[in-house]
Amino acid sequence: MVVDFRKNAAPPAPITLCDSPVKVVESLRFLGSIITQDLKWELNISSITKKAQQRMYFLRQLNKFNLPKTMLVHFYRAIIESILCTSITVWRLRSIRTKTSRHRNSFFPSAVGLINRARDPH
Repeated sequence: MVVDFRKNAAPPAPITLCDSPVKVVESLRFLGSIITQDLKWELNISSITKKAQQRMYFLRQLNKFNLPKTMLVHFYRAIIESILCTSITVWRLRSIRTKTSRHRNSFFPSAVGLINRARDPH
């Protein structure tokens, strides 16, 4: 994958490893996160959302059987929250500073702020 934000980006020169050409791709999955060529999060977010929605079905089924709330919370934290927190180390520990409010108002910086405030003991 080639990440190039120049206004007039030239096509990348072909790369070969061991006499085999390396294929240029639009996105790739690395350590469970989807990274796109333009470094946007949409594919990663939709993938995580889809997985979480599939598991929410089971939580609804358990709720229909009138399980205690503590059991439902344990199920949620183990099965669903673990998916939602995938790659949390990428965005949890620190928010970057930007000059525009577009990034500050997006999901990940907002989530970082909420998590950091919730974990701050003071």
